[in-house]
Amino acid sequence: MFLEPGFGAQRAGWIEVICGPMFSGKTEELIRRTKRAEIAGQKVLIFKPAKDIRYDEQKVVSHDKNSRASVPVVKAKTILEYANGANVIGVDEAQFFDDDIIEVVQMLAIRGKRVIVTGLDMDYLGNPFGPIPALLAVAEYITKVHAICQHCGSLATHSYRISEEEGEVVLGAKDKYEPRCRICYNMGNILNFTPRE
Repeated sequence: MFLEPGFGAQRAGWIEVICGPMFSGKTEELIRRTKRAEIAGQKVLIFKPAKDIRYDEQKVVSHDKNSRASVPVVKAKTILEYANGANVIGVDEAQFFDDDIIEVVQMLAIRGKRVIVTGLDMDYLGNPFGPIPALLAVAEYITKVHAICQHCGSLATHSYRISEEEGEVVLGAKDKYEPRCRICYNMGNILNFTPRE
């Protein structure tokens, strides 16, 4: 369970990273934390990569269809142009940003901002994804969330691509990916394992 730090407890800001596979509730947790910050009287701004238009071009949207207003940006450094008036900065789907996101979130934390970042920690091949490993290294707080394996019901840690598309970045949801535990993920890669009926 994540316990939010008190705003008066630290002299500077900090970085929180929420990571895990697809369908594990990362965006849902970002929405929950930012709503709580607003209840506490904090000004919140949320950013998303402009290329992520799966559910909405402007809002961050969880797979459960909960949403919050956000600012779509193409480059990570653009976040710095908008962030001055906010106490809490949310960054959704950070794996899709360029590596400048690492410097950007650290600059925001140094300026006293609470920065909440979500992202896939591994790509569909099971490799560390984009800037997420570096963000985990510089974060004060890390929350790893899990989905439920579609095959065996265990905790899922991997995003298994069920479509035939290639390339590291293929935007999609349940039409292209399913959550799997380590064993079922590897069985799928070895045996072309298909879902149970």
